[in-house]
Amino acid sequence: MTAHYQVHGDIAVITLDNPPVNGLGLSTRQGIAQGMEQALADAAVAAIVITGAGKAFSGGADIREFGSPKAMQEPNLNSVIQVLEQSSKPVVAAIHSVAMGGGLELALGCHYRVAAPGASIALPEVKLGLLPGAGGTQRLPRALGVEPALNMIVSGEAIKSEMLAMLPGQQLFQKISASPESLAEEALAFARSVAATRPLPLVRNLPCKHPLGDAYFQFARNMVGGMSKNYPAPLKCVDAVEAATKGKFEAGMAKEREIFINLMWTSESRALRHLFLGERAASKIPDVPADTPLRDIKSVAIIGAGTMGGGIAMNFLNAGVPVKMLEMKQEALDRGLATIRGNYEAQVKKGKLKQAKYDERMALLSTTLSYDDLSGTDMVIEAVFEEIGVKEAVFKELDRVMKPGAILASNTSTLDLNKIASFTKRPQDVVGLHFFSPANVMKLLEVVRGEKTAIDVMATVMAVSKKIRKTAVVSGVCDGFIGNRMIEQYGRQGGFLLDEGCTPEQVDKAMEKFGMAMGPFRMGDLAGNDIGWAIRKRRATERANMKYSKTADLLCEKGRFGQKTGAGWYDYKPGKRDAIPNAEVVKMIEDYRAAQGITPRKISDEEIVQRLVFALVNEAAHILEEGIANKASDIDICYIFGYGFPPYRGGPMLYADEVGLFNVVQAMHRFAQNPRDDAEFWKPAPLLAKLAAEGKTFN
Repeated sequence: MTAHYQVHGDIAVITLDNPPVNGLGLSTRQGIAQGMEQALADAAVAAIVITGAGKAFSGGADIREFGSPKAMQEPNLNSVIQVLEQSSKPVVAAIHSVAMGGGLELALGCHYRVAAPGASIALPEVKLGLLPGAGGTQRLPRALGVEPALNMIVSGEAIKSEMLAMLPGQQLFQKISASPESLAEEALAFARSVAATRPLPLVRNLPCKHPLGDAYFQFARNMVGGMSKNYPAPLKCVDAVEAATKGKFEAGMAKEREIFINLMWTSESRALRHLFLGERAASKIPDVPADTPLRDIKSVAIIGAGTMGGGIAMNFLNAGVPVKMLEMKQEALDRGLATIRGNYEAQVKKGKLKQAKYDERMALLSTTLSYDDLSGTDMVIEAVFEEIGVKEAVFKELDRVMKPGAILASNTSTLDLNKIASFTKRPQDVVGLHFFSPANVMKLLEVVRGEKTAIDVMATVMAVSKKIRKTAVVSGVCDGFIGNRMIEQYGRQGGFLLDEGCTPEQVDKAMEKFGMAMGPFRMGDLAGNDIGWAIRKRRATERANMKYSKTADLLCEKGRFGQKTGAGWYDYKPGKRDAIPNAEVVKMIEDYRAAQGITPRKISDEEIVQRLVFALVNEAAHILEEGIANKASDIDICYIFGYGFPPYRGGPMLYADEVGLFNVVQAMHRFAQNPRDDAEFWKPAPLLAKLAAEGKTFN
C-alpha cells in the first residue's frame, strides 16, 4: 500500500507515500479510500488530514500507469474525490512542495486546504495535450476565480501557493502555514478547529460566474487560439471552463469528461505523452544501476572560448558551478569573455536576470592560458575545432595535467570518440558531451559512450546534465552519433530535391509548414555551411560510393557559409536573421542542373516532406539495429530537443508509427525508382522492413 493511516489524538492522518512525487496510482488511491473508511468508522476520530510524504503532496497521475487499464481501475480518482466530498467528517488537505494535476484535483475535493509557503500549484495536463480529467476545470474556477483558473489551466504553469493565497476572494486555501516545517502541526490544529463545523463546505457548491460572460470567453478564445496553433487542448480548456460558468456542476463535469476522452485520442496528445515519457526514459541506461556512486563534480574546465565553449560555460555558471576557461591567446579569451558578458547583460536589460545574479555568475568564471592551471578541476570539456589532429593535441595535454579521476569530455559532433580516448592513458574517464548550438539555449545533450567509458562516468554525466537543465540522450560511437548521422541523410535528400527542380525556399517552406523550426537550408545557414563542407571532405575517401548533390559544395566555394558571413543559401542583413532568397544561388542551382543534363520537374510539398522525414526514419532504424541508440524514443527526444522537430508530431519515429510503417516502406520503394536519388539508401533497414511486415511499430 502506498498510503499510510495514523491517528494523532482525535485526528486521522492519511499520508500518500509513492515516491518520487506521490503519484496517484491504483495502490495509492486504494490506500486513501481505505484510510477514509477506517477514519469514518472510528468514533474517536473527529477530522481527517491528507498529506504527502517526502518531497511532494502529490504530482498527480502515476506515470508508471500512464495509458494502462490500472489508471482507470476503481477506485479511480473521481471516485476517491467523491469519497472525500461525501465524508461526514471534515477532510483537510495539508499541501506542501508540489500539488499538480490530479494532486491538486484531490485537494480541491477536500473540505479545506492548508498550504505551506513555496508549494508549486499547477494543472499541467495541457502540456500532454489534455485537460484536467478529475474536475480541475470545474472546481478550480470556483475556488480561485474564473480568470486566474483559466490562465493556470491553459498555460499549465506552476504558481507558488502564497501568490495564489493573495488573490481577492480566493477559496483555494483557507490557511498558509508559517513555514513548510510547521505545516503538519498547523494542519492538525486547523482540523481540530473545524471538527464540529456543519454543513461541510464543498468547492463544487461555490458560485462560478464571469461578469462579462460570453464576451470574456470569446476574448479568451481569440488569445488562446493565436498562441496554440497545432495544439487542440488549450482551446478545449476554454470550452470546459466556460461550461463551469454556464450550468450545474454535474453538467460541467460531463463536458470535461467528454473533452478529456476526445483529446486522449488525438495524435497531438499521443505525441506529447510519448515525449513526456520518452524524456524520462532517456535518463535511464540499462546497465547503469540507479544507485551507481557518482564522481564529485564541483568545478569544470572548458577548452576553447569560442561560441560553443562560451555557451557551454554559461550552462555551468547558471547552475552555480565554477568554470575555468582556457584559450591559447589572450585576444581569444577576451572575445569569449565579452560574448558571455554580452549574453548576460542582454538578459539583465530585458529583466530576465537580476544584476546581483549576473555578478554572482561572472564571479564563478576564471580564465587561463596554461593547461597546468586546470589540474584541480573535476571535469574538463573540450570545445575546439572539429579535426582529429587538434583533438589529439588537446587530449594528450589533458592526460598530462588532469588529476586522477577527473572526467575528460569531448564536445565532438561526429569524430570517433574511441580514437579520442586512445590519445590518453585513461580511456575509462573519457566521454562525449555533444552540446548543440547555441549551447546556452538548446536543451539537448548527446552523451556519447565510448567502448571503455566507465559506468560511474556515465552515471555522473547524466546527473550533471540534470543539474545544468539539459535533456541527455545516450549514443554509442559512430560517425555523427545519433543526430548528425541522421541529419546527413536529411541533407542529402535536400540536395537531391534541388537537383530535381526545387529551390531552397520551396523545400524550407514545405518543412516549416510540416512543423520543423526551420527547413534544411535555413538550418545549414544557421549552423554554418562550412562545417558540413569540412565533414563531406573528410568523408570523401571513406564514402566514395555515396551519392551527393554538388550544390552545397559549389555554394561554399563561393564563400557563402551562412548567417556568419551574411550570405549562404539566403542573404542576411547585418543584425537580422531574416532569410532573403538570392537570385544568384537559384541560378547556380539551375546551371548545375543543366551541366548534369537534368530536366527540372514540379515537386509537391508532400514528396518533399516524405523524402526528408523518411530519410531520417530509415537511418534511425539502422542506428537502432546497431545499438547506437538504446530505444526509438531516445531518437525522438534527440530530434525534438536538438533539431526542431515539431513536438506535436512526437519525433520522426513516432511520426512513422502514426503514418504506418507499411506505408513508410511503400513510399521508400517509390523513391528508390527515382533515377536522380540513391536507390541503395532507400532499401528499408532490416528492422524497419521486419516491423512493417509484422504490422508492428518502433514505439
